[in-house]
Parts: sequence; structure tokens; C-alpha cells
Amino acid sequence: MHTTHTTPSKEEIALLEPFDRLGLDRIALVSTRGQAEQALVELAGAPVWGFDTESKPTFFKDQVSEGPHILQLSTLERAYVFQLHDLECRAVAASLLALPGVHKAGFGLGDDKKRIVAKLGVEPAGVIELNTVFRERGYRKDMGVKGAVAVLFNKRFIKSRKATTSNWANPRLTEAQLVYAANDAYAAVRVFHALGLAT
Repeated sequence: MHTTHTTPSKEEIALLEPFDRLGLDRIALVSTRGQAEQALVELAGAPVWGFDTESKPTFFKDQVSEGPHILQLSTLERAYVFQLHDLECRAVAASLLALPGVHKAGFGLGDDKKRIVAKLGVEPAGVIELNTVFRERGYRKDMGVKGAVAVLFNKRFIKSRKATTSNWANPRLTEAQLVYAANDAYAAVRVFHALGLAT
């Protein structure tokens, strides 16, 4: 018989202390081939990356997304926010996603994977859907990053609604966008390790 675990409510999560997020000093914006190659060197040493993407929101029923516009990869030390305008930068990002032997962990990645295949022409390798791991351990269907951080760290993960719906296709990202994007991936890699999946 499976044990069913309850997850804290929104109201309960709101009372928790904030999760320790990465500051700008530990976030690298990657928009050129040179920056992407440097990120590749730094990321290559880690066995697992937190993984997420952001796309410019669509507002109409049949509007097709041209995303992802941003790819986020994070280790426990540093997060890399790749802008995918530049074709050479995009090519390095695609090679990172296709890299075998590295776990790429995140939440709700089904849509991200489809968009990556369509835009970058690669199937991401080694993807770990953290919602599935929680479901297998007896939690409700969709945990999400907020629920996971509350359960594992007893902390509140702050997500800015304004940043969520902001224009991720903008050539110049705001500091708020960078912090938001980087920490989605950073929280995922923290959750991966806290679940004991790295052993």
C-alpha cells in the first residue's frame, strides 16, 4: 500500500521563512558564443544541473509560442541564464542539453522539452522530472517548486507574478528577470540533491 503524503497549503507556505536564493553575484547571463563556451566549461564539472526554460507569454487562443527564449541551467554554486537570440550561443546551449551523462532536473518539463526540440533541434538527454519523483514517493500529482521547497527545506520559494508574465524575448533582461529565471533552476538542483537522487 502506498503512503500518501500531504503537502502544505498556500496559506501554510506563506508563513514560512524565505528560501535562500542566488543573488546576482552567482548568476551568469549568457548571450554570446564566448560566454556560452565559458559556461560549458564551468557546467561540465557538475553531474547534475537544475533545468528550466522561459518563453514570452502568449495572450491569444491560437497564438503560437516562439519560445523558449531563455534556458536556465544551474549547479549548486552558480546559475547560467542563456538568451537564445544569437544562433552561435543557441548552438552551444543545444549541445549542453544533448550532453549525455548529466542529469537535468526540473519541474513541469513536458512543455519545455517539446519547445526545445522544435526550436533547438535537440532532444534533451538525462532529463529528470521532479514532479514524477514526488508522485512515486506518495505526494499529490503536481508538487511544483513551491511545494517541494516547503516540504524539503521548510522554506517559502518566492515567485514574482510580474516576472512570470514578463517579456522573456527582450534583448535586455531586468535584474528581477535574471533572479527569477536563475532561481527556478537553482531550486531544482537543490531539490534533486535533497531527495538523495545524486547518490
